[in-house]
Amino acid sequence: MQEKGLLIVLSGPSGVGKGTVRKEIFSQPDTKFEYSVSATTRLPRDGEVHGVDYFFKTREEFEKMIEEDRLLEYAEYVGNYYGTPVEYVQKTLDAGIDVFLEIEVQGAGQVRSKFPEGLFIFLAPPSLSELENRIVTRGTESEEIVKSRMSAAREEIEMMELYDYVVENDRVELACERIKSIVVAEHCRRERVQYRYKKMLEVD
Repeated sequence: MQEKGLLIVLSGPSGVGKGTVRKEIFSQPDTKFEYSVSATTRLPRDGEVHGVDYFFKTREEFEKMIEEDRLLEYAEYVGNYYGTPVEYVQKTLDAGIDVFLEIEVQGAGQVRSKFPEGLFIFLAPPSLSELENRIVTRGTESEEIVKSRMSAAREEIEMMELYDYVVENDRVELACERIKSIVVAEHCRRERVQYRYKKMLEVD
Protein backbone atom coordinates (compact mmCIF):
# COMPACT_ATOMS: atom_id res chain seq x y z
CA MET A 1 0.00 0.00 0.00
CA GLN A 2 1.43 3.36 -1.06
CA GLU A 3 1.51 5.91 1.76
CA LYS A 4 -0.25 9.00 0.48
CA GLY A 5 1.51 12.33 0.53
CA LEU A 6 0.67 14.93 3.13
CA LEU A 7 -1.22 18.03 2.10
CA ILE A 8 0.51 20.94 3.86
CA VAL A 9 -1.54 24.14 3.91
CA LEU A 10 0.18 27.40 4.89
CA SER A 11 -1.92 30.51 5.16
CA GLY A 12 -2.28 33.66 7.19
CA PRO A 13 -3.17 37.32 6.80
CA SER A 14 -2.05 39.31 3.77
CA GLY A 15 1.41 40.80 4.32
CA VAL A 16 2.49 38.25 6.94
CA GLY A 17 5.18 36.90 4.61
CA LYS A 18 3.66 33.65 3.31
CA GLY A 19 5.41 33.96 -0.05
CA THR A 20 8.77 34.83 1.51
CA VAL A 21 8.60 31.86 3.89
CA ARG A 22 7.54 29.51 1.09
CA LYS A 23 10.43 30.66 -1.13
CA GLU A 24 12.91 30.15 1.71
CA ILE A 25 11.61 26.63 2.41
CA PHE A 26 11.88 25.66 -1.26
CA SER A 27 15.35 27.15 -1.61
CA GLN A 28 16.67 24.59 0.89
CA PRO A 29 18.13 21.40 -0.64
CA ASP A 30 16.54 19.05 1.91
CA THR A 31 12.97 20.15 1.07
CA LYS A 32 11.20 17.08 -0.30
CA PHE A 33 7.67 18.31 -0.95
CA GLU A 34 6.18 19.82 -4.10
CA TYR A 35 4.83 23.35 -4.30
CA SER A 36 1.37 23.64 -5.79
CA VAL A 37 1.22 26.88 -7.72
CA SER A 38 -2.02 28.83 -7.18
CA ALA A 39 -3.97 30.67 -9.86
CA THR A 40 -4.89 34.34 -9.41
CA THR A 41 -6.41 37.25 -11.31
CA ARG A 42 -4.20 39.85 -9.64
CA LEU A 43 -1.38 41.43 -11.62
CA PRO A 44 2.18 40.09 -11.14
CA ARG A 45 4.41 41.96 -8.71
CA ASP A 46 8.00 42.73 -9.66
CA GLY A 47 10.00 39.53 -9.98
CA GLU A 48 6.99 37.18 -9.97
CA VAL A 49 6.97 34.60 -12.76
CA HIS A 50 3.92 32.95 -14.37
CA GLY A 51 3.84 29.24 -13.54
CA VAL A 52 6.38 29.66 -10.74
CA ASP A 53 4.82 32.08 -8.25
CA TYR A 54 1.26 31.97 -9.64
CA PHE A 55 -0.69 31.08 -12.74
CA PHE A 56 -1.83 34.57 -13.72
CA LYS A 57 -5.34 34.38 -15.22
CA THR A 58 -7.89 36.81 -16.57
CA ARG A 59 -11.15 37.02 -14.64
CA GLU A 60 -12.92 35.19 -17.48
CA GLU A 61 -10.36 32.34 -17.47
CA PHE A 62 -10.63 31.97 -13.71
CA GLU A 63 -14.43 31.92 -13.70
CA LYS A 64 -14.35 29.17 -16.33
CA MET A 65 -12.17 27.10 -13.98
CA ILE A 66 -14.77 27.63 -11.23
CA GLU A 67 -17.62 26.55 -13.55
CA GLU A 68 -15.73 23.40 -14.57
CA ASP A 69 -14.95 22.50 -10.92
CA ARG A 70 -11.20 22.50 -11.60
CA LEU A 71 -10.25 24.22 -8.33
CA LEU A 72 -9.66 22.60 -4.95
CA GLU A 73 -10.49 25.95 -3.40
CA TYR A 74 -10.87 29.55 -4.43
CA ALA A 75 -11.61 32.89 -2.86
CA GLU A 76 -12.11 36.48 -3.94
CA TYR A 77 -9.87 38.72 -1.89
CA VAL A 78 -9.55 42.52 -2.20
CA GLY A 79 -11.04 42.40 -5.70
CA ASN A 80 -9.03 39.44 -7.07
CA TYR A 81 -9.59 35.69 -7.29
CA TYR A 82 -7.12 33.17 -5.85
CA GLY A 83 -7.45 29.40 -6.21
CA THR A 84 -5.74 26.00 -6.29
CA PRO A 85 -5.96 23.77 -9.40
CA VAL A 86 -7.17 20.38 -8.12
CA GLU A 87 -5.77 17.85 -10.63
CA TYR A 88 -2.10 18.39 -9.84
CA VAL A 89 -2.68 18.21 -6.09
CA GLN A 90 -4.54 14.89 -6.18
CA LYS A 91 -2.10 13.17 -8.54
CA THR A 92 0.90 14.23 -6.47
CA LEU A 93 -0.60 13.10 -3.14
CA ASP A 94 -1.57 9.72 -4.66
CA ALA A 95 2.06 9.28 -5.75
CA GLY A 96 3.15 9.57 -2.10
CA ILE A 97 4.59 13.06 -2.45
CA ASP A 98 3.79 15.89 -0.03
CA VAL A 99 2.11 18.93 -1.56
CA PHE A 100 2.63 22.41 -0.11
CA LEU A 101 -0.13 24.99 -0.59
CA GLU A 102 0.36 28.67 0.19
CA ILE A 103 -3.15 30.10 0.11
CA GLU A 104 -5.47 32.70 1.59
CA VAL A 105 -7.38 32.02 4.82
CA GLN A 106 -10.77 31.82 3.06
CA GLY A 107 -9.40 29.11 0.78
CA ALA A 108 -7.95 27.13 3.67
CA GLY A 109 -11.45 26.68 5.11
CA GLN A 110 -12.62 25.14 1.83
CA VAL A 111 -9.62 22.80 1.71
CA ARG A 112 -10.24 21.72 5.31
CA SER A 113 -13.76 20.58 4.38
CA LYS A 114 -12.44 18.51 1.44
CA PHE A 115 -9.13 17.32 2.97
CA PRO A 116 -9.66 17.15 6.75
CA GLU A 117 -6.58 14.93 7.01
CA GLY A 118 -4.38 17.78 5.73
CA LEU A 119 -1.86 19.68 7.86
CA PHE A 120 -3.03 23.26 8.41
CA ILE A 121 -0.47 25.85 9.56
CA PHE A 122 -1.34 29.48 10.32
CA LEU A 123 1.50 31.95 9.79
CA ALA A 124 1.05 34.77 12.31
CA PRO A 125 2.67 38.21 12.53
CA PRO A 126 4.56 39.24 15.68
CA SER A 127 2.06 42.12 16.05
CA LEU A 128 -0.55 44.04 14.05
CA SER A 129 1.73 47.08 13.87
CA GLU A 130 4.50 44.94 12.36
CA LEU A 131 2.01 43.48 9.88
CA GLU A 132 0.92 46.95 8.78
CA ASN A 133 4.55 48.02 8.44
CA ARG A 134 5.27 45.05 6.15
CA ILE A 135 2.30 45.87 3.91
CA VAL A 136 3.26 49.56 3.69
CA THR A 137 6.93 48.73 3.04
CA ARG A 138 5.97 46.74 -0.07
CA GLY A 139 5.10 50.05 -1.69
CA THR A 140 2.63 48.36 -4.02
CA GLU A 141 -0.68 49.25 -2.33
CA SER A 142 -2.53 52.54 -1.89
CA GLU A 143 -3.48 53.81 1.57
CA GLU A 144 -7.05 52.65 0.97
CA ILE A 145 -5.91 49.10 0.12
CA VAL A 146 -3.59 49.02 3.15
CA LYS A 147 -6.61 49.82 5.36
CA SER A 148 -8.66 47.14 3.58
CA ARG A 149 -5.92 44.55 4.08
CA MET A 150 -5.54 45.40 7.77
CA SER A 151 -9.30 45.09 8.30
CA ALA A 152 -9.24 41.70 6.55
CA ALA A 153 -6.18 40.65 8.60
CA ARG A 154 -8.04 41.15 11.88
CA GLU A 155 -10.85 38.89 10.66
CA GLU A 156 -8.37 36.29 9.42
CA ILE A 157 -6.48 36.13 12.72
CA GLU A 158 -9.80 35.37 14.43
CA MET A 159 -10.10 32.32 12.11
CA MET A 160 -6.96 30.77 13.61
CA GLU A 161 -9.06 28.01 15.20
CA LEU A 162 -9.39 26.35 11.77
CA TYR A 163 -5.69 25.41 11.94
CA ASP A 164 -3.66 22.68 13.62
CA TYR A 165 -0.54 24.78 14.30
CA VAL A 166 0.39 28.46 14.57
CA VAL A 167 3.87 29.61 13.55
CA GLU A 168 4.96 33.19 14.27
CA ASN A 169 6.90 34.78 11.44
CA ASP A 170 9.27 36.81 13.60
CA ARG A 171 12.28 35.76 11.49
CA VAL A 172 11.90 33.96 8.17
CA GLU A 173 14.58 31.33 8.82
CA LEU A 174 13.08 30.44 12.22
CA ALA A 175 9.55 30.22 10.79
CA CYS A 176 10.84 27.84 8.10
CA GLU A 177 12.51 25.56 10.64
CA ARG A 178 9.34 25.41 12.75
CA ILE A 179 7.22 24.50 9.71
CA LYS A 180 9.62 21.77 8.58
CA SER A 181 9.73 20.33 12.11
CA ILE A 182 5.93 20.18 12.18
CA VAL A 183 5.91 18.28 8.86
CA VAL A 184 8.43 15.72 10.20
CA ALA A 185 6.28 15.20 13.32
CA GLU A 186 3.12 14.73 11.24
CA HIS A 187 4.78 11.99 9.22
CA CYS A 188 5.39 10.12 12.50
CA ARG A 189 1.73 10.19 13.56
CA ARG A 190 0.51 6.74 14.53
CA GLU A 191 -2.50 6.99 12.21
CA ARG A 192 -0.22 7.51 9.21
CA VAL A 193 2.28 4.72 9.86
CA GLN A 194 0.60 1.97 11.86
CA TYR A 195 -0.56 0.09 8.74
CA ARG A 196 3.11 -0.65 7.90
CA TYR A 197 3.69 -2.30 11.25
CA LYS A 198 0.44 -4.22 11.15
CA LYS A 199 1.53 -5.57 7.79
CA MET A 200 4.86 -6.56 9.33
CA LEU A 201 3.01 -8.70 11.86
CA GLU A 202 0.90 -10.52 9.29
CA VAL A 203 1.62 -14.23 9.07
CA ASP A 204 1.79 -15.77 5.60
